[in-house]
Amino acid sequence: MDKPINRRTFLRGVGTAMALPLLEGMSPLNALAQSAAKSASPTRMAFMFVPNGLSMKHWTPATEGGGYALPSLLEPLKDLRNDFSILTGLSQDNAAALGDGPGDHARSTACWLTGVHPKKTAGGDIKNGISVDQVAAQKIGSRTPFASLELGCERGAMAGDCDSGYSCAYSSNVSWRSESTPVAKEVNPRLVFERLFGSGDKAGEAQSKARRDLFNQSILDMVMEDAARLKARVGKKDQGKLDEYFQGVRDIEARIIKMEKLGQDMALAGSKKPTGIPPDYGEHIRLMGDMMVLAFQADLTRICTFMFANDGSNRSFGFIGVPEGHHDMSHHGRDPVKLERKRLIDRFQTEQLAYVLRRLKETKEGDSNILDNSLIVFGAGISDGDRHNHDDLPILIAGKGGGTFRPGRHVVYPNHTPLNNLFLSLLDRVGVRTETLGNSTGKLNQLF
Repeated sequence: MDKPINRRTFLRGVGTAMALPLLEGMSPLNALAQSAAKSASPTRMAFMFVPNGLSMKHWTPATEGGGYALPSLLEPLKDLRNDFSILTGLSQDNAAALGDGPGDHARSTACWLTGVHPKKTAGGDIKNGISVDQVAAQKIGSRTPFASLELGCERGAMAGDCDSGYSCAYSSNVSWRSESTPVAKEVNPRLVFERLFGSGDKAGEAQSKARRDLFNQSILDMVMEDAARLKARVGKKDQGKLDEYFQGVRDIEARIIKMEKLGQDMALAGSKKPTGIPPDYGEHIRLMGDMMVLAFQADLTRICTFMFANDGSNRSFGFIGVPEGHHDMSHHGRDPVKLERKRLIDRFQTEQLAYVLRRLKETKEGDSNILDNSLIVFGAGISDGDRHNHDDLPILIAGKGGGTFRPGRHVVYPNHTPLNNLFLSLLDRVGVRTETLGNSTGKLNQLF
């Protein structure tokens, strides 16, 4: 190989532009520069949101520091316990009513990443704050093809009354570009996949999709010639890395097709139009999580939000033995049956989180992995779904932020410590310097 491969090299074909993972062949030839490049892997940020609070009794460790006994909801993360920390005492007090009456689900969602009390309205005059992900996107988003990526598993709306006089825009979005502009999430795996690997030429993208459908081809078939030329230029280690990356792309594409076929069959059986949404909720979450991993691996973006569902969601979980709705079970009234069913729902959610974190950890990047080069926040905007309280929120942070975060602990802060203090600290770790965000009062200690 005569010269390094540009980090922004794309494999191209009809309607297709496929970014690449970090390869050794992208490093400068100079040994000193190679060493610097290896230590300069970008730090990613992701915010993963779950609705209706969590079963705090089964979430919060009984002791501080390391070596704590894993509560029930954290047991699926047992093999990752040194890769995450639980933060107790963080709050979003601006999600409280503050004189505006009911509407906690909408407020908790809108406030989760902003720290701002949203204006109570079901009209077009919505007003919130800028979310932490978009603060980062505005500063560092130009370094990647996509400034940020917004994913979800439940459709939402941008208008109408969804919660006691609050616009659906509040309960459907955690990402806000400005006070009046939420960033809509994409819930259709096919559309996310095509966006990540599209060329930007709509006619070409449509031609590519039609050709793949007609000849039962993969998106990899569209870039086969470019891929062959690239593999001829790189060493065996990079060839292996490319094969692994291509297999990951092919696997995701095949799973999307499988879910589309299942959805079509179910829709036809019920005489309904297919929606493009996988009927298997767990697989839906995992597919979206895998595409977040892929986007990070190819450096398509460094910032992502991922909503498992909208707050107030009343999805049934019959597939884990909970036929009732999620929201209904969150209003448990201390009923032991409802409490156990809520715990089962919450455990299912942490199982999906564990899957995504493992995928990040398994994805190598130089001498490290993507989880180690990330800061992943998982949590909810409500603590106890029955009380609708916004203090002492369930918050988990995973990854090492490129060596700037020390995981593996239960860190306890005074209750009502602003969650935005954590976000200020995370912004520092991705190179975004700002002194205030929403209701922040400073930056957190004990993390780094």
